[in-house]
Amino acid sequence: MEQFNASLLKNLYKPPADSHKGQNGKLMIIGGSKLFHAASLWSLKVASRIVDMVYYSSVDENNQIVKSAKEEFRDGIVVKRSDIDSYIQEADCILIGPGLPRPEGQEAGDDDTKELTERLFKKYADKRWVIDGGSLQTMDPKFIPKDSILTPHSKEFDGLFKSEIRNPKSETISNVQNTKTEEIIKQMAKKYNCTILLKGAIDIVCSPFDSAQGETRCVRVSGGNAGMTKGGTGDVLAGLVASVYCKNSAFLSACAGSYINKKAGGELFEKVGYYFNSSDLTDEIPKVMKQLLIK
Repeated sequence: MEQFNASLLKNLYKPPADSHKGQNGKLMIIGGSKLFHAASLWSLKVASRIVDMVYYSSVDENNQIVKSAKEEFRDGIVVKRSDIDSYIQEADCILIGPGLPRPEGQEAGDDDTKELTERLFKKYADKRWVIDGGSLQTMDPKFIPKDSILTPHSKEFDGLFKSEIRNPKSETISNVQNTKTEEIIKQMAKKYNCTILLKGAIDIVCSPFDSAQGETRCVRVSGGNAGMTKGGTGDVLAGLVASVYCKNSAFLSACAGSYINKKAGGELFEKVGYYFNSSDLTDEIPKVMKQLLIK
């Protein structure tokens, strides 16, 4: 499997000098629960620095947290779950899942993640979706919208597709070089017409949408470090990928998001070693994007 070529980042959309508000991406984020309040906020924080507009919809407690932190969220709108339809229609991309509860973590006032996820996929199958967290852990794969991006870790991948790519004792892929593992990811991307970004020490991105030969294309993205095992780094990645997907192809968005996220983790390691958190990562990503994309 080939390594991702960072020179492809030059193909990413860059806001034109004469563009106006709203032309450089509108992202809808649907996530959060009473138990997992921080996850969707990390996605929100990184997205608000990349796209022109973020529509954020969570349970009431999280909506209030965002409203009280407007200094971090000037270019966005907090949306009640009952009002999300019109904003979904307007959004270029929708991220669903960060912090949405699994059945065992669901509390009174939380949405039913499976019902919410599958209902929205059926209703808005033509939209660009990035699927993460609770949605990956509860949905039936038959509802995966075409052209969507999935961002599972190995346990979520196994649970969703009923595969066996991980070592049950370590919860990780036992050997990322394993041809069988790579072939399973490739097969699922092709079967469900989606792009899969499998998170790990080495990320694997497979997509049927970026191959001149009509075959599913897969690449590896190396980098990062053990500091990125902190809770929330996957939510940062999901927000980053979804932001990029507002204006770019699914395959390039997944690869670029993975590369930039790992690069930011590497920059933080040079400064503070393993001792950084997900909020630090969201602060580092814009700096890395400037280095990589603005010459």
